[in-house]
Amino acid sequence: MQKLIVFLLFVSFSIFMFSQNKPAYKLYNAKGTKVSYKSMIKKMAKADVVLFGEHHSNPIVHWLQYEATVELKNLRELVLGAEMIEADNQSQLNDYLADKIDQKTFDSQARLWKNYSTDYKPLVDFAKNNNLKFIATNVPRRYASEVFKEGFEVLNKLSDEEKSWMAPLPINYDATLAGYVKMKAMMGGHGGDNLPKAQAIKDATMAYFILKNSQKNNLFIHYNGSFHSDNYEGINWYLKQANNKLNIVTISIVEQDNVKKFEKENKSKADFIIVVSPTMTKTY
Repeated sequence: MQKLIVFLLFVSFSIFMFSQNKPAYKLYNAKGTKVSYKSMIKKMAKADVVLFGEHHSNPIVHWLQYEATVELKNLRELVLGAEMIEADNQSQLNDYLADKIDQKTFDSQARLWKNYSTDYKPLVDFAKNNNLKFIATNVPRRYASEVFKEGFEVLNKLSDEEKSWMAPLPINYDATLAGYVKMKAMMGGHGGDNLPKAQAIKDATMAYFILKNSQKNNLFIHYNGSFHSDNYEGINWYLKQANNKLNIVTISIVEQDNVKKFEKENKSKADFIIVVSPTMTKTY
């Protein structure tokens, strides 16, 4: 019996040490200094807007998004919004939040992402259960696709209703922003001019709907792919163009083989950087 107790204590200690040596993630600030989750929440709670960047298939960031949202609900009045639901589906989203339609109907009427049920439904349901607004901020994908094919000019022929689902035209576009320059270079000269424009119509539209639905003294938490707000560009740039006094907190996520040692190329990517292992399981 004594040997069994010693063995169980050894196993428990080994598991404890393994968990200590294999953290699921680490948090860093823009300078690459380790910070606590509590300090991140504290800074988020003082913001006007939080741009919570993600890798769409990473479970750690989705868990942190949910946990942070729950905690911030106890500190601030919230408005939530997401890239993953497009602006022309706002009425269906509103109906679901108001219990006018059930999940099955919402699934059939809105163009939900394939990982919606695991990664975004918890956030939408949190809004529903707490009477929070949830804003569908992204431009309908078909219009971004048209911009990729033909440029911004193609948007001029849209109806007034279609134009209401995006940022007001003409789109303010700075082709010299580093993220857009990099995106253009990735195309190697093959239609490269329009790829960053397609990204910009998304960034501009998300910023527009964040601003349109922001309320005084409220905190707007926005969930988006990290590439839409990394390096304080994208959505962040458009928000600042409209109101440079906004207090915006940005969060990004990166993968590193060693989460305990911050890699210098990730510095200044965001106010807070979540570092995870590339071997972390994916949600899809």
